[in-house]
Amino acid sequence: MDHPKTGQDAANARRAAWMRVLALADPAALDGAFSALAGKPEHQTLRPAQTGMAMVRARSGGTGARFNLGEMTVTRCAVTMGEGVVGVAYVQGRSQRHAEQAAVADALLQLPEWHDTVQAQLIQPLARQHAERIERQARVAAQTKVEFFTMVRGED
Repeated sequence: MDHPKTGQDAANARRAAWMRVLALADPAALDGAFSALAGKPEHQTLRPAQTGMAMVRARSGGTGARFNLGEMTVTRCAVTMGEGVVGVAYVQGRSQRHAEQAAVADALLQLPEWHDTVQAQLIQPLARQHAERIERQARVAAQTKVEFFTMVRGED
């Protein structure tokens, strides 16, 4: 028998995955794909898009003690749609439009009648674009790779 939280944990993981795609999306690409979604239901703003700072923490070597790396600009937004559906978004930078569109998309993805449409027309294309962008950056970085080697010198 499955643990009762397993289903909720899986739902949270799926939501976290689409929220990551929305947060990392190129704002222009998100705007174009979002505008193409016809007949979106109205939403009410719970928390208008606000820009602030968040502390970024890191670990030395990925496993050491945590330390404060610095601050970054973050914009957040929360909207409600339908009966009790709340969409939220946190995005890097100052784009209030990006944060609001991501929050509305999060709310739409929680509505069963919109989930598949938003996944197909918004999330999947944005995820592909992000993966392609990462791959391009990796190829550029690989071109600058330098390999060092040591030559053994003969005995004098």
